[in-house]
Amino acid sequence: MKAASAWMGGVEKILERQKAELVEILRKRDGIAIEKSADQMDEIQYASERDLAIQNADRESVLLRQVIAALRRIHEGNFGTCIECESAINPKRLAAVPWAARCIKCQEAADGNLPERTEFLGETLVKAA
Repeated sequence: MKAASAWMGGVEKILERQKAELVEILRKRDGIAIEKSADQMDEIQYASERDLAIQNADRESVLLRQVIAALRRIHEGNFGTCIECESAINPKRLAAVPWAARCIKCQEAADGNLPERTEFLGETLVKAA
């Protein structure tokens, strides 16, 4: 029981650190500013950089919400339980993706129901789970 409590405390610290990093990243929105240039090629470059910054901010916002939800599940006492089927989430999955809200089976089903969702979340996040 003591080991489980220590593990949970470690996970909570990881999530709190992740939350702080994401909040800091989201505060810095330099790349989203609209810049104007007389040169059309510069305009295209600025627009591409802005689009990339917006995509990154969107992805980081989604991740921040997932981290906050995981912290809430820790405090409510249901961390590590799938929000869909209420089965225990594999500890290896939680070690890799501590903000995971679903077991692998339910996550794959959820990803299958949301076309283009994997592109939005980023391949690394989905594959890491």
